[in-house]
Amino acid sequence: MGIGASVFLLAVGAVLYWAVTGDIQGVDLDVVGVILMIAGGLGLIWALLAAQRSPWRREAVDEETRIVRR
Repeated sequence: MGIGASVFLLAVGAVLYWAVTGDIQGVDLDVVGVILMIAGGLGLIWALLAAQRSPWRREAVDEETRIVRR
């Protein structure tokens, strides 16, 4: 899950939790909203941590000492 999908889940969950007042028989929309917000938050953390370990990060090598700087 990427950053965009995580933010989308957070937004949909927040709308369901705080803005929707309708009732669906057998479904608690507040609980669904909380679950979506938790899933979005965990996905956002995961996506941000994965971005730090990305192989596309730039590395600078000092030619004189051969030290790799990230």
